[in-house]
Amino acid sequence: MSAEAAHVIAAQTSEAKDHNLVTEAVRETVSKGVHYEKRPVKGADGKPVAGLFNAWITLDNPTQFNSYTTDMVKGTILAFRAVSAARDVVAVVFTGSGDKAFCTGGNTKEYAEYYAGNPQEYRGYMRLFNDMVSAIIGCDKPVVCRVNGMRIGGGQEIGMACDFSIAQDLARFGQAGPKHGSAPIGGATDFLPYMIGCEQAMVSGLLCEPFSAHKAYRLGIISDVVPALKVDGKFVANPMVCTDRFLDEFGRIIHGEPKTGAAAAEAQALLKRGTIDLSLLDEKVEALCTKLLYTFPECTTKTVEELRKPKLNAWNANKENARDWLALNMMTEGRTGFRAFNEGTRETGREIDFVALRRALAANTRWSDELTESLMPRARS
Repeated sequence: MSAEAAHVIAAQTSEAKDHNLVTEAVRETVSKGVHYEKRPVKGADGKPVAGLFNAWITLDNPTQFNSYTTDMVKGTILAFRAVSAARDVVAVVFTGSGDKAFCTGGNTKEYAEYYAGNPQEYRGYMRLFNDMVSAIIGCDKPVVCRVNGMRIGGGQEIGMACDFSIAQDLARFGQAGPKHGSAPIGGATDFLPYMIGCEQAMVSGLLCEPFSAHKAYRLGIISDVVPALKVDGKFVANPMVCTDRFLDEFGRIIHGEPKTGAAAAEAQALLKRGTIDLSLLDEKVEALCTKLLYTFPECTTKTVEELRKPKLNAWNANKENARDWLALNMMTEGRTGFRAFNEGTRETGREIDFVALRRALAANTRWSDELTESLMPRARS
């Protein structure tokens, strides 16, 4: 910064109003499992710029793959409100702790043990969830999703609410709703058709099959992808997916698709030999934030607002009726699916007996506690 610019700033600085919703002390009390931190933004020379920051909002529940509890939803809302009010923040980095997951959605233990069968309470929770998505998509600063691991279910939805996504290439993406008693109407059905097209949105939303970061990049759901696996001191691309071929014998694109057979076994062995290093991910995220530093802030905010409109319009049109449906669903399929996920094990699986459910409904069986119990993974022979 030039001496003349510094003189102007010093001469014209005045006391500023506080536009925060709550004080920092209150935010820290509420924000259990959510960390808010300002880190100096780096200039073009790679050095920290004095007085300007990126705000890092980190979901911190790694033992449950950074799934968000009710308190974490509150903390995320307050953190994004604080970011919008922060005059010294250039961009937001939204991420998760560790290297296993960005976020896998709502906390299924809390869902199963408190919200299942409790529609009025889940409706209140969904008000908070809606406010979280709205806080992200309405943030006054550009939001970069640092995808440090799995981005599944509601985690995929809050990730798609961001403006940019940069992923480490071991991360997986996808929806989980129809497999676990819900529908992906917390943003996925609004954002996916716009972002990747109607057909691929159907594949993701209905089949609930996780896909690789390389496929996510090919589909256009993320803006960049970098290696995270180090083998013998060198970064290598995710060995579990096809990254060096683009067409199979039928002419289908297979870039980013899983390897099979002997190739998959070799890849698994290589994966076990390596270690996870997210330094390239951090470099890419920092580089993007540096590019944002060298723009007019108000022009940037306006551009972001305009480019968000297709997502925002779809979200605002549907979020309230989605909230009502999701609450009522907690009496039937939601209650059953979340309980199955919470109570199941690796041995029994975490999904209900779908065939038994469909047969029961085809026979006009009413939903009851007995029906729900009969569908649990532990009840299978």
